[in-house]
Amino acid sequence: MAFLSDRDRDEIARAIAAAEARTSGELVAVVARASDHYLYIPLLWAALVALTIPGPLLLFGDLRADHVYAVQIVVFLALALLFNLAPVKMRLIPRPVRQARAHRLALAQFVEQNLHATAERTGVLIFVSVAEHHVEILADRGIDARVPAEAWERVVTEFTARLRAGRVAEGFVEAVNACGGLLAEHFPRPPGDRNELPDRLVEI
Repeated sequence: MAFLSDRDRDEIARAIAAAEARTSGELVAVVARASDHYLYIPLLWAALVALTIPGPLLLFGDLRADHVYAVQIVVFLALALLFNLAPVKMRLIPRPVRQARAHRLALAQFVEQNLHATAERTGVLIFVSVAEHHVEILADRGIDARVPAEAWERVVTEFTARLRAGRVAEGFVEAVNACGGLLAEHFPRPPGDRNELPDRLVEI
């Protein structure tokens, strides 16, 4: 992903390794450029606008039906291309839809990255979907029972502010450090603890 450099990736990986050195918990960081292609959104809006064309044209003009239809096709194609541009498309998508898609992908990544399979059920996912400005932290049940939800919410709020400012790598490092502190407090690393998951940023 262009917005993250190799240096950013290395810095995030080092932050994860340092955090896990103090806790039995397992941290995984995942970033997605977007949680869905949302292909139907541009097409839907373009079709709705194109369907309104016949009224004004037939009311104020003297055009044949086949000419009106041709105008509709041109308008639909032009708007479909325009509305498919990422900045425009994301503004057309209702916020609940964006959040639902991002949450669904976060849940899928929790399983795909094997966070549910740690020995003590102490996996934590830090998930970011850039296009939706969505940050989510998912903790397995071993952690969720002891770390209050408010603690994660504070980390999410701070990371979201950095994400909106385009400071993705900085947001990850700060979030990893904060989560590592919470885990070290409730789940200090015992002697002989082994690293169960890779210490790196996963990009999807």
